[in-house]
Amino acid sequence: MDELFNDPKAIWTYITGPDLWLFLGISVLKITSIIIISWLIIRISKKLTDRLFARRAHSPIRISERRENTLKKLIKNIVTYIVCFMAFITILENVFEFDIKALLAGAGVAGLAIGFGAQNLVRDIISGFFIVFEDQFSVGDYVTVAGVEGTVEEIGLRTTKILSWTGELNVVPNGNITQVTNYSVHNGLAVVDVNIPYESDVEKAELIIEQIAETLPDAYEEIVTVPEIIGVQSLETSHFVIRVIAETLPVYQWAGARIIRKEIKQGLYREDIDIPSPRIVVYSRDKGQAGMINKRKTGVDDIGT
Repeated sequence: MDELFNDPKAIWTYITGPDLWLFLGISVLKITSIIIISWLIIRISKKLTDRLFARRAHSPIRISERRENTLKKLIKNIVTYIVCFMAFITILENVFEFDIKALLAGAGVAGLAIGFGAQNLVRDIISGFFIVFEDQFSVGDYVTVAGVEGTVEEIGLRTTKILSWTGELNVVPNGNITQVTNYSVHNGLAVVDVNIPYESDVEKAELIIEQIAETLPDAYEEIVTVPEIIGVQSLETSHFVIRVIAETLPVYQWAGARIIRKEIKQGLYREDIDIPSPRIVVYSRDKGQAGMINKRKTGVDDIGT
């Protein structure tokens, strides 16, 4: 080989000779064949996974649809990783003639040193396993994790992909998921505060709201139960607040609150009960007795005009 590099004529002969191009052609053919076979294996495994879960739908042992979607994507990812790794090893061994046994033995020694720098990777994989095993959340769930809120698109061995409602795709390492808020497991609770002016009667306002609430479950499928009036929640400067709650389908508590708010607003408007507006009351200075009486009743200092 040294003589080859020291002799320019020999280099040219080697480059233009058939041996090099035959080796390159065979190598490219082998690599292409390995890649095609690996791709076929991945495609077939994905179809088999889909069929396996399709048959499970008719078996007596059932699991939730959200958990099925999670397991399907996780199995497909694992198979893809394994096949790609095996294809890489096969190319090294059959094309470039690496000694895989020596390479794996060296990798075992080097892995010990690399492991100290790959602690986060190991933590992510272990956390991902427990996320799936404990069913903390599944594909399609609406969650809040690691400061990110959105719909779970994919749960992988190392990361979880969450799609925000505004369209951003967030990739969160599984090791960073220390607390999970899952909105898709149980029904939600819509909470609506209705502001009523002091000029209106409390009982009349509550009666109107009750009549409106009874019609909502039949009109909107998001609302599961008839909204319930909790009572007067607070007394503000120019109005009092009536709180209304209702059970909704999972993840629909915000949509349910908007529906209840709209229907109550329209119903109150039809009954001539307006939504209160901020007010400023101005008292004129009066040196007479009437002015002193008004001041004592209101407890508000006079404002000169």
